[in-house]
This record gives sequence, C-alpha cells and structure tokens, in this order.
Amino acid sequence: MGVPFKQIVVYLDGSESSMTAIMYGIKLAKEHDAKLTAVYVVNTKALSELVKAGIFVTVERDEYQRDLQLDADRYLRHASHLAQQKQVLIETVKLEGTVHIVMKELLKSSKADLLVLGGVTDIRSRREELASETDRMLRTSPCPVLVVRDDDDIWLEFEA
Repeated sequence: MGVPFKQIVVYLDGSESSMTAIMYGIKLAKEHDAKLTAVYVVNTKALSELVKAGIFVTVERDEYQRDLQLDADRYLRHASHLAQQKQVLIETVKLEGTVHIVMKELLKSSKADLLVLGGVTDIRSRREELASETDRMLRTSPCPVLVVRDDDDIWLEFEA
C-alpha cells in the first residue's frame, strides 16, 4: 500500500484548536516522513464584507488587515518553532482571500493527501454553519480531512 501520507497540510487560524492541529500534524509528519505545510489565510473577503456593510470604513479595514497579517506571521513562526523542536521540516504559507476557496486551490496544487484542521466549534445556527470557513473546508476539501479535537493529551504528548 505504500506511505499513507506524503503531503500533509495544516490550516492555522490562531485558535487553540489549530495549535493542537499543528502539533498533531508535526507528529504525523514525523511518523510518516511526510512533507508538512502550515497555512494561514488572511480572510480578505470577510474584511471587504465588513466595509460593504458599513461596519468598517476602508481605513479601519486596512489597519485590521495589517493586524491580521502580523497575527499570521506570528502563528506561522510558532508552527515553525514547534516543528523545529521535533526536528521536522515545515513549509509555512501565508495567503489571502476567501479561506475555503484559497485552501481548496492550495490543496489541489500541492497534491496534498491530508488536511489537518483544529476542532470545529459548536455551530448554533444554520447561518453560523454557512459562515464557518472550517466547516466549508471540511465539506469541500479535495483530499481526506483529519479533525483534531483540542485535547490536553495531545499537548502533553507533544511536550514529552
């Protein structure tokens, strides 16, 4: 059957559950000698919608987008640091756009055979379900998806 995973992609969004996902992705990459990519997508579509709805003016959107860019850099650096701790090579990628669309394109172009996501939050309404980028990735991914629950055991095992 060969190696089950050769190209693992972990989606980061800054949440604690995505940090758990990167730890698990690092563990999987090490066990399967797979290529590991951590991806953060700055959701520029959502920012544009906030301007369109009158919630942000353009100046506020630009300032918030700069903050999101800095957050993305920080989370990707943290992912690199975690991978380095476990002697795992990692590629970090920062993209912009509509998250589920950008991720689907990246998964196809990189020939990823596994997408690792942090736990999906409880969805309280149909509207939240439609708006959840993680849920959309789960449903539209061109490759298998592993959802990692935010579990203290993963953190403890990673730090061991």
